[in-house]
Amino acid sequence: MRTLVLVGSANFTYTWCPLARRPFFTLSVRHRPKLKFSTSSDKACRSYIDEECDEDFLPWLEQKACTKISSTLSIGKSAHGRALYASKPIQAGDCILRVPYSVQLAPDNLPPEICSLFGDEVSSVSKVALLLLHEQKMGQKSEWAPYIRRLPQPFEMHNTIFWSDDELEMIRQSVIYQETIKQRNHIEKQFMAIKPATDQFPQCFEDVSLKDFAYAHALVTSRAWESSRGVSMIPFADFLNHDGTSEACLMSHEGKQLSEVIAERDYSPGDQVLISYGKFSNSSLVLDFGFTVPYNIYDQAQVELNIPQHYHLFQMKLELLQRFKAPAIKDVNEFSSSEKLFTIKEVKFASKKGRGIPQSFRAFACVLCSNAQELSDLESEAAQSDGRLARSPLKNKSREIEAHELIHSKITEQINEYDACIKSLGPSTSQNLVRKHALRRQMAHDLLSGELRVLKSASAWLKKYCATLLEG
Repeated sequence: MRTLVLVGSANFTYTWCPLARRPFFTLSVRHRPKLKFSTSSDKACRSYIDEECDEDFLPWLEQKACTKISSTLSIGKSAHGRALYASKPIQAGDCILRVPYSVQLAPDNLPPEICSLFGDEVSSVSKVALLLLHEQKMGQKSEWAPYIRRLPQPFEMHNTIFWSDDELEMIRQSVIYQETIKQRNHIEKQFMAIKPATDQFPQCFEDVSLKDFAYAHALVTSRAWESSRGVSMIPFADFLNHDGTSEACLMSHEGKQLSEVIAERDYSPGDQVLISYGKFSNSSLVLDFGFTVPYNIYDQAQVELNIPQHYHLFQMKLELLQRFKAPAIKDVNEFSSSEKLFTIKEVKFASKKGRGIPQSFRAFACVLCSNAQELSDLESEAAQSDGRLARSPLKNKSREIEAHELIHSKITEQINEYDACIKSLGPSTSQNLVRKHALRRQMAHDLLSGELRVLKSASAWLKKYCATLLEG
């Protein structure tokens, strides 16, 4: 979750809040339905509109907020869940919705007597999840009932934490496999951390289980925005679906105490209105949001490279890498590159600059392949410059080639594993199995295919680079 503050010329501050986590499904921009609000086709196009939600939910929210939320958007139904559609012509630059802070669910909505029982380890996400559980327990007595009952049900959630062991096996090659396990462990620890509150207030949280908490936690991570209040659930705004190429986003206006969306382009009546949740790869989307996109330009892959203990000069190489350790760099999914695990982005051209091949990855391989004198040279060079190893190619051309061939062999090995994994996702012979797992099988395919594309682009660059060195 990230926050960027933009200061305007009129002495007010906007906080740009990309959807920290967002709805369980989305339509890609190529497949969104278009409605035509003409007299002759009004009946047909209205079939896309969620009549009950459009006529009941927004009036309830506006009454609660004591202000107009939107005059240009209608709540519609798509093949994958609710969405927002233009009910009137919208021009780029128009403000299409405003949601006051007063009708947003945030940690400070929890009663102080409950919050006082939490330690520092309880996250904002967990606090809002507990708030949702409390409101759910109240049923129709909750002042948020119209919103709570329109949240996705557990069977509609497709975040990887809900995948079965067999389904997770489909993505074992991806780093998201281990990240899913970490997320499950994190949720369990958070559940234990909130137990003092649930135990002391059984009338509010009767029979809340780990399964209940995991569901509520996923609702927050898939729908909330980061804000000055922590993490906020923003009714109506969270019906907006994702387009990775969109420049529109949700902004929070601290001075006016509201969140709003400004249209980035023109919309005709019936167009689905989309915003960007952020520059997320499919690994992040499937973990936190529960969906993937078929071709994600932000996809990336992770490659692990270790120093085997039997390597010549093992201790010297290990100490050198630790002394000149590159700072951990977080990718868009908040996964960190370390001296052993490297995040690779797609290499879109074959130049000598190594775009998409982390410099720290190449330096690691150079250290692995160097002799004692070369290690000493690398140490001196790093100490005299910015502290990073192998900023320039090794003077020994054959050693430079050897280092990059080492990376290439590791990536080739991973490519073969991905190929085999994708082939295993072939169509099932059981119709029942297809109906039950087809969606997650497709997500697995999108995830693995995107990461495989990144690996193949890196492989192509490495082959070209080594060939260029041999020709030189």
